[in-house]
Amino acid sequence: MVRVLGVDPGLTRCGVGVVEGVAGRPLTMLGVGVVRTPADAELGHRLVAIEQGIEQWLDEHRPEFVAVERVFSQHNVRTVMGTAQASAVAMLCAARRGIPVALHTPSEVKAAVTGSGRADKAQVGAMVTRLLRLDAPPKPADAADALALAICHIWRAPAQNRLQQAVALHAKKAPAAPTARVTSKGRTA
Repeated sequence: MVRVLGVDPGLTRCGVGVVEGVAGRPLTMLGVGVVRTPADAELGHRLVAIEQGIEQWLDEHRPEFVAVERVFSQHNVRTVMGTAQASAVAMLCAARRGIPVALHTPSEVKAAVTGSGRADKAQVGAMVTRLLRLDAPPKPADAADALALAICHIWRAPAQNRLQQAVALHAKKAPAAPTARVTSKGRTA
């Protein structure tokens, strides 16, 4: 059983959701919400508010992992900057406590939850509702996205760990590459 805090970073609305479970078994939502900051507040104050909100979630739910949406390039640079700053705050809060952080791209999350990396927000919300056996999709979409991140991490982590272990085992077993020796006459042997 693993407990994951999913974070859908944003300056105005930072989605947070906690899911517990193991791959292949029914999952349980332990909490979902949004850390909000006023758009007209100074950037520094907004980041502190996000930090305080995430710290409260970490205190209350004690997750073993934090899954954060990987920031990708968008057309609106201001939006990307705000998302990246909120993402960094979430990673800092987790690192300060020694909690491992996993970054998942939006398409990875969509594919894990819906089966399609191109799913829209409504499809993600519907699948999160179904997978967590909720009465209605979490609102706003940022909250549903945070839960989807946690679900994605629970489902993907075992496969990623097995892959890393296999690569490490292969590297350990692989014969060393032969090295060339130079003879006293200057030839390679």
